Amino acid sequence: MAEDRLRELIDLVLGSLDVPGADGPALARQAHFSRDHLDRLLAAATGESPVALRRRLLLERAAWQLRVARLSPSEVAPVAGYGSLAAFSRAFARAYGVSPRGFAAAAAPPVALPAPNGIRFHPPAGLLIPRGTPAPAGAGVPLASAGRGSRGGDPTERLLVHHLARTRELLTAAAGLAPERLRERRRPGLVVVGLEGEEADAATMARRLVTAIEVWVAAMAGLPAPPSAYGDDEDHDPAALLRRLDRAGPACAKLVRALGARGAWEDAFVDALCEPPQMFTYGGVVAHLLSAGTIRREALAGVLAELGAAGLASGDPLEWELDQN
Repeated sequence: MAEDRLRELIDLVLGSLDVPGADGPALARQAHFSRDHLDRLLAAATGESPVALRRRLLLERAAWQLRVARLSPSEVAPVAGYGSLAAFSRAFARAYGVSPRGFAAAAAPPVALPAPNGIRFHPPAGLLIPRGTPAPAGAGVPLASAGRGSRGGDPTERLLVHHLARTRELLTAAAGLAPERLRERRRPGLVVVGLEGEEADAATMARRLVTAIEVWVAAMAGLPAPPSAYGDDEDHDPAALLRRLDRAGPACAKLVRALGARGAWEDAFVDALCEPPQMFTYGGVVAHLLSAGTIRREALAGVLAELGAAGLASGDPLEWELDQN
């Protein structure tokens, strides 16, 4: 089944949790399938029929409401889709091996029920969907792509991929402004990295964003810094910076991915590009690159907005990931 269609079907089940009478035929009508066809599709993809998946999620939610929200069994029963407390209690006891009241009184019993797919109720009102299962539409990052798509599954790699994408966005915006505007001193006194001095204008911020990536990739890889890192003004206009980012960005992402795979964050190297040479850990360098880069790029975003660049995103990695869906 196509991933988008499976996401829609999981979303259909999630959206039905609080819909009275959302049984198999009702779900099939919403999906524009026959009951048997819908059952076969979802069971093949998740190991559960739509009704079984919905029933389990409702029971897991009920368990959380009993244990954490401290609702009574009589309050939980109707929102779990049962017409009577007795029917709810029987179903709950079959699933959890204890009555609702006994479950609430137990010391932190597990909420999750056995399932073939790892799809879980995630309090207070969502789903936990393991990697490899498409997330429902609107549920945030599709974890099916975590670790395999462009964002990467490791938080450090995700931050770097976002940083590179955000840098590209800002350089593209800067390319639409006149060079003299980019040299306006909009942030006098701003110092992001002490040794590098002031960066009061957008042109300097943009140049240092890319140069930092180039220089640190070279240092970690044991290579000389590329000549463009210290080139003339023609190498620093936004179009040239975008070309440089096209080279340095993928190299940086590949290097960080390899460091993470080896668990080499605490390994140290001597940076011969420093005067005098310094010893750094790889983890420290990546942390510096991302921290200083974030401060610099968002300062640049503020200046570009003042200069008239329109449509810039917020710079929040979470919002960026949502926009990728």
